[in-house]
Amino acid sequence: MPNPLFDTLFGQHSTSDAEFLQLPGGRSLSYKAFLDRAAQYAGAMTSMGLVVGDRVAVQTAKSPETLAVYAACVQAGLVFLPLNTAYTPAEVAYFVENSGARLVLGDESRRDALATIADRCNAKLETLNADGAGSFPSLAVSFPASFETVPRSEGDLAALLYTSGTTGRSKGAMLSQGNLLSNAQVLRQEWRFTSQDILLHALPIFHTHGLFVATNITLLCGGQMIFLPKFDLDEVITELPRATAMMGVPTFYTRLLGDKRFTKELSAHMRLFVSGSAPLLADTHIQFEERTGHRILERYGMTETNMNTSNPYEGERRAGTVGFPLPGIEVKITDPKTGQTIPNGDIGQIEVHGPNVFQGYWQMPDKTAEELRTDGFFITGDLGMVDEDGYVTIVGRNKDLIISGGYNIYPKEIELILDEQDGVLESAVIGVPHPDFGESVLAVIVAKPDQEPDLDAIAANMTASLARFKQPQQLVLLPELPRNTMGKVQKKALREQFAGTFA
Repeated sequence: MPNPLFDTLFGQHSTSDAEFLQLPGGRSLSYKAFLDRAAQYAGAMTSMGLVVGDRVAVQTAKSPETLAVYAACVQAGLVFLPLNTAYTPAEVAYFVENSGARLVLGDESRRDALATIADRCNAKLETLNADGAGSFPSLAVSFPASFETVPRSEGDLAALLYTSGTTGRSKGAMLSQGNLLSNAQVLRQEWRFTSQDILLHALPIFHTHGLFVATNITLLCGGQMIFLPKFDLDEVITELPRATAMMGVPTFYTRLLGDKRFTKELSAHMRLFVSGSAPLLADTHIQFEERTGHRILERYGMTETNMNTSNPYEGERRAGTVGFPLPGIEVKITDPKTGQTIPNGDIGQIEVHGPNVFQGYWQMPDKTAEELRTDGFFITGDLGMVDEDGYVTIVGRNKDLIISGGYNIYPKEIELILDEQDGVLESAVIGVPHPDFGESVLAVIVAKPDQEPDLDAIAANMTASLARFKQPQQLVLLPELPRNTMGKVQKKALREQFAGTFA
C-alpha cells in the first residue's frame, strides 16, 4: 500500500543528488542528503514507541532539520504539529494537552519549561536547536539512512494546525494527506512551477504559507529553495538575483519598496512574486509594478483549507481581489443568516468546497458541525463578494463586522477610503461599544514616513464619501498596527485597547 503524500513529495527524490536547499554561508543540501536525515528521524521517533497516528508537537526554529522532521512524520505515518516559535509555555501547554502529543521537540533554551509540560501531558521531550544540534539529532544519528515508509491513504491525517484563536480557544484543524497533496498539485500547475525554479523562501514553516504552499510545491516539482531563517532585508536583496520566484506576506514587499537597492534590474530575472496571509494594499500593487514591472499575484487561503483562490498567472491580476477559485474548488457567497447563495456583487460570507477542505476540528465535534456543512462546504468566517467578472474580493472577517444602530458596516469599505488620504500609510477600522448604538466606528491610522496626516481634513473627506452611520466617530493615530507573525492585523487587540472610548 502506498503513502501518497510521501511518495509524491519526497520519495521521488530519494536517490537524487540534485540540490534542494541553498543555505546561508554558501552551504547546500541535496535531496538525497535531506531524505537520509528524515529517514534517521523517522527511525528515532519509532524507536521511542511512537506509532501511526501519534502527534508530534514541534516548536523549533526554521532549519533544514525542522523541515526533515516534517518529512519524517509523513514517512512514519505520524501527525505533524508545528507550533509558532513565539508561543508562550502556557500556550504550548494547551496545544500539547489538547492534541495528546506523544513527543515534543523544542529548543534547548526552553527545555525546563517544555519538560514541565511534557511531564504533565505524559509526552516525551527532545531538543532540536536552530543550528541542528540537540538531543534529538544526537539520538537519530545512530539510525540507518533508510526507513520503510509506512502505508497511508489520502484520507489519513497528516498534520494538525491550530488556528490563531482570535475568538476563543485555538482549534486544531485536521489536514489529511489528500488535502495537502491536492492543493500542491493544483498550485504547481496554476503558478507554472518546474524543476528549474529557485524559490526564495523567507517565510516561517510553522504556518500553511511557508510549509504547505512554498515547500510542498518545491518538493512536488523538484525545484530548489534559498532557505533563509527569516525575512532579513539585506539577505533577501543579496539572494534575490539567484531566485526565480518569491512568496511573501505584504510586509515583505513594503520593506523591499522602502529600499533603494530594490530596483527593476535586481528583479528582472524573476518569474513570479506571490503575496498572501494578509491583504495587500492596492497602493503596494501599484508601486511594485511601477518599480519592477512585475505585478504581484495575490491569493487567498487559510489554515483549514490551504489555498482557495488565486489571481491568474496569465491574465489580469486585479489589485484588491484574490482572483478566481482554483480548479476543483468551489466558492460561493451566502447570506450568514439563511445560508442561501446571494447574487454576484452582494457581500456575504464566503464558503468553500473541494479536496483542500480540512477534515474537521480536533476533538471539537460541535465546532466542526458549526463551520463544516454536511454537504462539505466550509464556512470560512470571511466576508466577501464576487464581481461580474468572477473575481473574489475579501472585505473582512465576519467577527469584524460592525453593527451600529442596526446597520451593517463593513470595515474594508472605510479602510479603502482612509488609505487614499494624504499622509496615510494604512488603516484599521473597528467597532467599539457605544451606549446608544451598540457599537460605533473607530478608525486607527498609521502615517507614511515623515508625514503628519491632517485628521480634521480626513474626517471631512469621510463626510463626503460615506453615509453618516459609516463615518468613524473617532480617528486615532498610532505608530503601527498590531500584527501577528504572518502580518495579519490583530483587530481583537485594537478592540481591547479602545473598548472604553465611547463608554
